[in-house]
Amino acid sequence: MNIQSSGDTTLKEAIGRLTKAVGMLEAAADNRLEREQDFAEAEAEVQRMGADRARLAQEIDKAEARAERLAEVNREVSRRLVTAMETIRAVLDR
Repeated sequence: MNIQSSGDTTLKEAIGRLTKAVGMLEAAADNRLEREQDFAEAEAEVQRMGADRARLAQEIDKAEARAERLAEVNREVSRRLVTAMETIRAVLDR
């Protein structure tokens, strides 16, 4: 009976170690899945940021083009004002 008891104990220990090993494997698999999900979320965020960057770059280009057009119009208005002031001075001087 002693031999059977010793065999039962060894079997129980082996089942216990196997159960523990399976638990650790499941925990490792869960951790891996979580890391992969985190990575996928980070990758999606990087893609969103890239799209935002492209959109913002286009908006900056448009704003710069508009600013240049406004500067050109400002120079033209200034030139016309100078011409108008010179014309008015000439008329007043007569």
